[in-house]
Amino acid sequence: QVQLVESGGGLVQAGGSLRLSCAVSGLILSDADMGSNADMGWFRQSPGKEREFVGALSWSGNFKDYADAVKGRFAISRDDAKNTLLLQMDNLKPEDTGVYYCNAVRWGTWEGRHSWGQGTQVTVSA
Repeated sequence: QVQLVESGGGLVQAGGSLRLSCAVSGLILSDADMGSNADMGWFRQSPGKEREFVGALSWSGNFKDYADAVKGRFAISRDDAKNTLLLQMDNLKPEDTGVYYCNAVRWGTWEGRHSWGQGTQVTVSA
């Protein structure tokens, strides 16, 4: 069973930065045998809105995709030694406020493959 534990959220002023982490168990992110099963993504959910796609990293590390709203400001990477997915968020805006989640994804449709973790709250003040 895949478990996802997000951390690193907090309160930050507009223009600031945060780095989120997603510790993954039950799935080895760097395992080539996993193939596309280890494509990983970040999502966020703001109050009153549905969960939305933020960005994704292919299992090979060769492909990345981002939502238009975060392109040029957010960067996804992976720490294979810790089996952890990372999200570096720079130049944060109040509209980036929300609960951030990670999950394995189906590339292109951005459907989460596993049960969602508890997420980590990001609050950006104006």
